[in-house]
Amino acid sequence: MSKQAPPPSWRHVGRHGVFPQGKLDDASRFDFLANMNRHLATRLSPKVRESFEKRVAPRTEQALGRPLKDRGEVREAMAREPIYQMWSALRRTTMEMRQQAGRAMVLRQLEPLIEKARALNDAAVTLQLDPTLEIPRTACAVDIHCMPGGYHTELVEDDITNGANYDAGIFATTGGMLGRWNDGGGQALAQWLKQKYPAFKPRRILDLGCTIGHNVVPLAQAFPEAEVIAIDVGAPMLRYAHARARSLGVENITFRQANADDLGYPDGHFDLISSAMFWHESSARSMPLQLREIYRMLAVGGLTAHLEQPQYGEDMSLYEQFIRDWDTWNNNEPFWGVMHDYDVRQMVLDAGFAADKYFETTVAGVVDREVFPVAESNGEDYGRAALWTMFGAWK
Repeated sequence: MSKQAPPPSWRHVGRHGVFPQGKLDDASRFDFLANMNRHLATRLSPKVRESFEKRVAPRTEQALGRPLKDRGEVREAMAREPIYQMWSALRRTTMEMRQQAGRAMVLRQLEPLIEKARALNDAAVTLQLDPTLEIPRTACAVDIHCMPGGYHTELVEDDITNGANYDAGIFATTGGMLGRWNDGGGQALAQWLKQKYPAFKPRRILDLGCTIGHNVVPLAQAFPEAEVIAIDVGAPMLRYAHARARSLGVENITFRQANADDLGYPDGHFDLISSAMFWHESSARSMPLQLREIYRMLAVGGLTAHLEQPQYGEDMSLYEQFIRDWDTWNNNEPFWGVMHDYDVRQMVLDAGFAADKYFETTVAGVVDREVFPVAESNGEDYGRAALWTMFGAWK
């Protein structure tokens, strides 16, 4: 097996004005987790697949007297396979350890972090919070991604705990593959637009499910004359996102606490409506509503574009469907599998878009070449690699 370079150290992560300060022990914990994730993806994951192809599938199909029919049967058969049990348990453990490592680091410096955020947020009309907003069940039924309390829970006044935790830990989860600022998805969309549609100059941009702004900040930087609106339901995320953007010198984004089901903007208000890894947090009820809202709010000649993991289509093997669906059952992502079963193209057309205006493509995360001097293949991590399907449509 060829030797691969280790993932970049957490010491390379971008540090802005409200980024939590880490000690040597913090960096060591995150580096351990990044290397463990790399080991699981490149060394253990291939052995899980080999066990399925050489032992589990032949044995199970012989017992059934027919081929396996869906990923549910694959999961049931693999649940008793020791190598899969080990891989799955370690993958879940690394996520829990990532959350606790970041949370412990943030909580010990929470008061000064909140003060830094307040200095950037107070009296700013570009931070619009709504304490009366009902948090949708899709966001609060479980602690998504094992984040204690989910992404919306507030521990103290003006809380930013979970925003800071998310920002600090994602570099370790992805092995730095989203870049120094963890913004490889937003950078990819901005680069795609500049290369494919250089004449496209959106005046108003809407980003759905912005979390802490990793992917909307590159869009705001790419189109500095645009008015950018970024929405999320979590107040701790938005406080941190606004302070983060301001500390990076980005001031053309308004961060608004709102539910994407009904945003109240006029018809045709936006030229670009985007999201990154947002739809798998939505439900079968919400997604059609939100797509119709997108169509209504999008101007004629406007674009909607969304980064997601690929759908579970007929061209994807049952094994890959099963292994990608791990997050549904083991990473507190109850809507993951359901969303990736949808016929997304048909849903977009049902929302009002014309069939000849729909598109799907693949984009890869844009990373810092001083951290990644040479592009390298680290193997497919089935959901954590910086490689996305992008779907959308022009109006």
